[in-house]
Amino acid sequence: MATPGSSIAFIGFGEAACAFLEGWAVHDPARITAYDIKTDQADARQTLLERYRQRGVTGCDTAAAAVAKADVVFSLVTADCAHAAARSAAPSLRAGALWFDCNSCAPDTKKAAAADIEAANARYVDIAVMAPVLPQRHRVPLLVSGPHTDDALAVLQALGMRPQPAGDTVGQASSIKMLRSVMVKGIEALCAECLIAARRAGVEDQVIASLNASTTQRDVGAQASYNMERMIVHGIRRAAEMREVAVTVAALGLPTDMATATAAWQDRIGQLGLDAGNDDLIPRLDHLSAMLRRLPSTQ
Repeated sequence: MATPGSSIAFIGFGEAACAFLEGWAVHDPARITAYDIKTDQADARQTLLERYRQRGVTGCDTAAAAVAKADVVFSLVTADCAHAAARSAAPSLRAGALWFDCNSCAPDTKKAAAADIEAANARYVDIAVMAPVLPQRHRVPLLVSGPHTDDALAVLQALGMRPQPAGDTVGQASSIKMLRSVMVKGIEALCAECLIAARRAGVEDQVIASLNASTTQRDVGAQASYNMERMIVHGIRRAAEMREVAVTVAALGLPTDMATATAAWQDRIGQLGLDAGNDDLIPRLDHLSAMLRRLPSTQ
């Protein structure tokens, strides 16, 4: 790892945190601490404790304990918990510590979190993760903004990561991420509604063929299967992000129809709690369709 002597903390220890650690190829419990709110849940605690052990980090029972000695903190929680995580950890941060808010939040949410971090004499950095962390791990593209951008770039580059500056104001990086998600997560929701309905009507092959004839991009069926796998696995988290997208769009004086509908579809599929299974489109459509039939029609 390219930052000898520095201490790093993770708030949230899910897919992104584990992917970064795998990319850094570090196993040093003395330097890396972590806290995940799921350790407060009896049914999830042992899973998280084992994850800490396997990844070579010191697991902590509170956010305060995790950040107390950290020079750099990566906040990798769900969008709806990002501000609360910053507010909770702020009093325990070291003076001058860098708080990397990598969560998919509205600019105003990040500005509120920044106020709490800066009031604690630490340094807040708005970071947008611009692609799935797997398979790229620590090499996933990042956008960075805020008054401490230069310091953040130096740390991230030393860790072998791929940051790009997005401006000197908190909210600039997150604005790009949020507004891009109207399209990216919206297309996922469109795939679900279009192709589950097409499968029920028995015309999925014709619909996919027609769409393939209209695009030179990746095969529509393969892309749709991938999109739905993302919704099955991450739909709840994506729904939280899309609610933040709706806040972002509303703050710009526009209706939030697309963001709101996308959040509903992402949440609906994520809440099913399904195993994503293999990548075959038709079995995935059939499984989703069957589970959705069990929901009240108003959902």
